[in-house]
Amino acid sequence: MRPEERLAVIQRCVVREMARLGQEFTVDGEVVRGPGTTAVAVREHPGDDGAGHVDLGFVLHLGRADAPVVWDCAAGLGKTEEEKLANAVKMWATTTASVLVELADGRGVHADHTDVPELPGWHAVQGPAAVFGFGNEHLATWLAENRVLPALAPALRAEIAGPGPVGVKLFLGGKAGDDVAEVRVGGEVSEAASAALRALDWPRGERLCWARLFVLLTADRATPEEPVAPAAVARPSVVTAPAVRPRGLFARWRETRRAGR
Repeated sequence: MRPEERLAVIQRCVVREMARLGQEFTVDGEVVRGPGTTAVAVREHPGDDGAGHVDLGFVLHLGRADAPVVWDCAAGLGKTEEEKLANAVKMWATTTASVLVELADGRGVHADHTDVPELPGWHAVQGPAAVFGFGNEHLATWLAENRVLPALAPALRAEIAGPGPVGVKLFLGGKAGDDVAEVRVGGEVSEAASAALRALDWPRGERLCWARLFVLLTADRATPEEPVAPAAVARPSVVTAPAVRPRGLFARWRETRRAGR
């Protein structure tokens, strides 16, 4: 698939996934414009394995030179490159775009707000955990019942700087004897935070299962100058709610099939 064809597929998928979050986005040249000053930019994913990867940047103040852009990459599985790209965008929308929409909306519909005492001066907006693979309910339950972000705080404190926003992505899973734990801060791998994540006692089963999570850290609860319009539709039907109110920071989780990192 040529670069321009990849771009067109990714942009169409962004429009569709943002609509599922109640947001009207339209393609405008190299970017996909949203409500107010928001937009989503696309850049080519480097490396030979980029066929199913997307690099997407959520722009909070389009047109402003110092505007913060929250970049994140995601990967998707599928039989064709178009299907892989579509699933990658869906993964990004589920875990990352939902956080950015909630940052502006502020109603607690798409993600959860919390202050983390272990990260003084920072406010966290965390989206649903996308959990996929075999026996994913065990990993989902663990994420809902355990405070992951505070456990990583000692490693994160040295790598986050104000005023933000700072994106923190967690990817964990695999199986017993063959697990993976990766934490990216501002798009860069944090070896210390990744090691802290691997040391936690999340369930490792005999079959493959993974989870992807995204947290946005801001210095306060301020929202963009031109807020995104409130969501007009309900949460996607893929949401699975726990039977009891969970205690952890990643209470929301969504089962995501045919998707990846």
